This record gives sequence, C-alpha cells and structure tokens, in this order.
Amino acid sequence: MFGKRFAILALIFTLFVALGSTQALATKGGKKATPVIASATSGLVVVLVDSTDGVAHWGQHITFNVTSAATYSFVRVDCYQGAVWAYEESKGFYVGWPLDQRTFTLRSGVWTGGAADCTALLYSTEADGSNFQSLATTTFHVAP
Repeated sequence: MFGKRFAILALIFTLFVALGSTQALATKGGKKATPVIASATSGLVVVLVDSTDGVAHWGQHITFNVTSAATYSFVRVDCYQGAVWAYEESKGFYVGWPLDQRTFTLRSGVWTGGAADCTALLYSTEADGSNFQSLATTTFHVAP
C-alpha cells in the first residue's frame, strides 16, 4: 500500500515539475502537508554498472550520480511492467551509507524477466524519517 502511495506521490511531483511549478506538496505518515521546493542544486543521473550495450537490462545493476545538499538523501526506484508494479528499492546516498550498498539489481520476486519502465526519485528526510522532500526524478527503460 505504501508503495502505491509513494509512486503516486512521485508522479504528482513529476507533473508539477513538468508544468514549471516550483512548489509541490508532500505528506508523510498522515502528518500535515509541508511545502516541497525542487532545488536547482539537486540532480539524479542513472549509471549503468554492467551494461555492455549502453542500455539497462533485466537482472543487471545500476547506481546513480546524485547531487544534493540534503544531509540524508535517498534514491527510490520503482519499475512497472505495464500496469503491474514489479520492483521497488531504496538506498541511501549520504555520508555514512555504505558505498558498496548503493547498487540496485533490476529484478525481484515479481519481476522475473522482461522489460519494464522505471522511475527513480531522489528524496531527503531527517534522521528520524520526518520531513520528506522530493528533490529530483528521472525515468528510464529496462530492456529484457
């Protein structure tokens, strides 16, 4: 249930950015909505770890080049095969998160093969998980 709400939040944020809005709203845990301002200093770029043809494929690995002034930045990847939510994973991209644990493996128990369309969301929170803020998004296709 959380995953679907999160994916919807990511989609809404993407639409606000696409429409030129500088401010969107995000909520966490039923708390009062707080303004989220997309920062010009935040960035998110997919890095293909083991692709031999410049394309992400099912079962391969990716990571991200992240630019963020936030103390605690995370990247969440959601992938869909058509309307079926097939993959979700979040990793930290801040000082203290193990460097060797910033790689995403493009497969899951639900996603056992085939192509998918994915969205990566760069977000930040406080150390206790409060104050969720969307910072940047990017989309990419994963080939079979």
